[in-house]
Amino acid sequence: MTSGAPLSGLKVIELARILAGPWIGQTLADLGAEVIKIEAPEGDDTRRWGPPFVERPDGKGGTEITAAYFHAANRGKTSVTCDFSDPESISKLKTLIADADVLIENFKVGGLRKFGLDYETLQAEYPQLVYASVTGFGQDGPRAKQPGYDFLIQGMCGVMDLTGDPKGEPQKVGVAWIDIFTGLYGVIGIQAALAERQKSGIGQHVDLSLLDCGVGVLANQATNFLLGGSSPTRLGNAHPNIVPYQVFPASDGHLIIACGNDRQFAALCNALGLYGLDSDPNYATNSARVAHRDELCDQISSLTSKNKKLDLIATLEAAGVPVGPINTVAEALSEPQIEARELRISPEGIEGLRTPLKFSRSPMALDHAAPLLGQGQFGFSTSPHIQKKNS
Repeated sequence: MTSGAPLSGLKVIELARILAGPWIGQTLADLGAEVIKIEAPEGDDTRRWGPPFVERPDGKGGTEITAAYFHAANRGKTSVTCDFSDPESISKLKTLIADADVLIENFKVGGLRKFGLDYETLQAEYPQLVYASVTGFGQDGPRAKQPGYDFLIQGMCGVMDLTGDPKGEPQKVGVAWIDIFTGLYGVIGIQAALAERQKSGIGQHVDLSLLDCGVGVLANQATNFLLGGSSPTRLGNAHPNIVPYQVFPASDGHLIIACGNDRQFAALCNALGLYGLDSDPNYATNSARVAHRDELCDQISSLTSKNKKLDLIATLEAAGVPVGPINTVAEALSEPQIEARELRISPEGIEGLRTPLKFSRSPMALDHAAPLLGQGQFGFSTSPHIQKKNS
């Protein structure tokens, strides 16, 4: 917790594991909240989801080896272990909850009731508590009791039928996209409930469903169907509503050209030597370009494929055309703009990425790495001497 950070003074109990719930907790911790992560004695499953692994002194004369995956979602927290089969452990946990502002959990629907840790029980005891539940399908509905995982939800929510080569199989997004969105919606919901608590004096239940969030961010693709009547499907790297807005070939790779309006399209035509094409009735407006997508993009591709990628990017940037490379993860993390924005951080020697928010006055709380297992039960600090292991 960092004094002066936006959420300094907020106390959060995290009864969550894997990604969506911990992402909520990490974001709140970056914003200055005190986040106490409650783990089973063996720890969050993602502590073992490697390689790669991070090796560090455990403060008790030994070494803790934890997967990088865990570090991606648990920065800035304190870890306290709880044996849910032990009534005394549950009692101690309730002591922590008594003066908490927020509780985050991602157990199955009804799974915490037998421990007296469900929303109804805790709301009666601690009416100020904001209680956020993350499940696959929400607290009600025909699928409420079914387990849900990011990959399954990506299939169910429709995004995989929008992703990939139209001639190939559907593709998932390359990160746990639904979990991350659910985590961010969780932060929004919690902050809204806290703002409402300022008026009412009482907390409430924030019910988060992976499927709700996955469908909820279909954005224009959903409204294309709802208002247009046709279900959109895969277009590869093309855009359903904008042309040209896709990947184009260069002589030594590929680049992205993204013309969002007629002015940018005219600039593209002039930069590529396609003079007068922007005034052709088949291409003069975006709707016309969408109707003649294939022939237009073939003309653009025939020119871009004869030039080197970096030369094209430089030429189009100078002309005011939105253009960019297709970076590897390594290249993205080395992008000068990312370096200038200081997105990469290294708390206690463990590299990671901060929550991508910047405030004009308030500092972020970015000094502490993800916790050692059970660190909150002991009085030691982590060592800055960290070793990375790939196996």
